[in-house]
Amino acid sequence: MPYFTRVGHIPRKRHIAFRQPDGSLYREELIGEEGFAGDTSLLYHRNPPSALTAIESVETADEGLHPNQPLSPIHLTPHSLSIKGDAVLDRVLLVANDDVRISYAVATEDSSLYKNSTGDELAYVESGRGALESTFGRIEITEGDYIIVPTSTIHRWTISGDELRLLLVEARGHIDPPKRYLSERGQFIEGTPYCELDIRHPDELLDESGSDVPVIVRTRTGLTRNVYKHHPFDVVGWHGGKAPLQVHADYLNQLTAA
Repeated sequence: MPYFTRVGHIPRKRHIAFRQPDGSLYREELIGEEGFAGDTSLLYHRNPPSALTAIESVETADEGLHPNQPLSPIHLTPHSLSIKGDAVLDRVLLVANDDVRISYAVATEDSSLYKNSTGDELAYVESGRGALESTFGRIEITEGDYIIVPTSTIHRWTISGDELRLLLVEARGHIDPPKRYLSERGQFIEGTPYCELDIRHPDELLDESGSDVPVIVRTRTGLTRNVYKHHPFDVVGWHGGKAPLQVHADYLNQLTAA
């Protein structure tokens, strides 16, 4: 049973002429798990989503990584860190290896636009309220939520209140449900700790305009700043099986209480 979501204004079929009110074409953007294979979604933009006006390097501080050799226990105390600001540029790396990076952020302002081109990201909302805003739309988030952002999704974290605390897991690949929870056709089976009813996708498009919009991009070698000719949130609709998702905090709280 493949997942499929549709939001906003979309054509009746894929890859056909889909025109704006003035007769010009909407521009397609395909976001896929493995290029044209695996789960994909098609997004429809008012303007060309690949048009860039600049590509710039981003200077970053030395992350201080070193091997844990000889292997020793590590006690992480992120609340003792003096960090506040942007959930993208001011997150602090706690531990990392070739497969995963785990960071902590205390957001006191809306973040920069950001795209991780190396893998999916999972964020646990330790405290606070806000939203994940992306080319797919907006998801309201609150304490206890888990949010998965697919690879190459342009997004930002916004806050409601004084601060938003996030524990961020950056994968060098994809984050999917364990196969033992899924049927042969991809449906959650009975006895899993969560199911389709507990998962929410964006359902409110942003459709923003603007020009020369900077986006921070994570690559395998560091950070780059791409300046987009048009705002990447000019999406009028999308459909497919790949999008940011949220597991509701209310459900997880009930699970813990049980």
